Amino acid sequence: MPTPRRLAALATVICLTPTLGAPSALADRPGRHHAALARAPRTAETVLAEMTLRQKVGQLFMVGTPATSAADGTKAAITRRHVGNVMLTGRSHGGTSAPARVTQALQRRADHDATDGVGLLVATDQEGGQVQVLNGTGFSDMPSALQQGRWGPTRLRRSAGTWARQLGRAGVNMNLAPVEDTVPSARAAQDNPPIGAYDREFGYRVTVVAGHGRAFVQGMKAHGVVPTIKHFPGLGRVHANTDTSSRVTDTVTTRHDAYLRPFATSIDAGVPAVMMSLAYYQRIDARNPAAFSARIIRTILRGDLGFDGVVVSDDLAHAQQVARWTPGARAVRFIAAGGDLVLTVDPKTLPAMYTAVLRRAEQDADFRARVQASARRILELKQEQGLL
Repeated sequence: MPTPRRLAALATVICLTPTLGAPSALADRPGRHHAALARAPRTAETVLAEMTLRQKVGQLFMVGTPATSAADGTKAAITRRHVGNVMLTGRSHGGTSAPARVTQALQRRADHDATDGVGLLVATDQEGGQVQVLNGTGFSDMPSALQQGRWGPTRLRRSAGTWARQLGRAGVNMNLAPVEDTVPSARAAQDNPPIGAYDREFGYRVTVVAGHGRAFVQGMKAHGVVPTIKHFPGLGRVHANTDTSSRVTDTVTTRHDAYLRPFATSIDAGVPAVMMSLAYYQRIDARNPAAFSARIIRTILRGDLGFDGVVVSDDLAHAQQVARWTPGARAVRFIAAGGDLVLTVDPKTLPAMYTAVLRRAEQDADFRARVQASARRILELKQEQGLL
């Protein structure tokens, strides 16, 4: 059955097609007819049909750059390897003007040769508390998610809308937030390095996390910023950080676990993007990190929860959890498992990742079909954001 986004794209195409049996008002004026078609808005499907395979592969990557400057490697990734998305990293304290200059410089790179003229998704981590990349004049001093969880959902939805407008003024159209991992208790948070140690959870009950996560999602979406819920299927019950440790394993989460409820709630509310965890889940797929697990991405996220949007990896550049694989293998395994958007904060890893995905797509028809499907989902999201 067609997804809502595909139906919307189809409706756009239908609206641009003359009714069968009725002569077009421009039929006897081919010059004007062609001019009118040239001015017609592009859709995800028409752009996908125009793009080369290299450009489609480029849409599947998001590359980091400091929030205060456009890195040469990131600019080259857009120009030479057709990368379609970037992430502002580190910390910026100069208000909206500094990141705005960075985003404008990078968007100018997204020309016809690079991305077929498709604009960039520009993301950052603007959660609150200790995880807030953009600061200074024009940005609120966001409280931690744990503090946000003590607000009512209405207040949080309204505040998220304010934060979204601030991001928009800096040229940021995607936020890698909110965190929807549930930590079981305040005591458990002391032994949960990735989430609880930084107060990144909305609370200690799935109902609180679900309600507040949905409010954050709705506030962001209502004001033009793509929210990204993370880290599916949850990092609230692990005891090490995948950034700095290997073999990080959740030993309790199951396929139909109650701790999936926050993710399901936001998916039902229409969240457009989900970020995958890099942990192993012993009771679901003990052999693969979640980002490399077809069972977790395709069977649970897309199947059980019905998510049809963009699946984003956690950072695959330097995480110790995935260090056993080469950068190219990390990107290929993520896409083969059902992922869409490979996040690598370090542009130095991009050439190997891009080349590995391109070569696999050139040689393997099934993998090439996965690239096509992922590029379509990303372009559908960009169509909704007015980036085509």
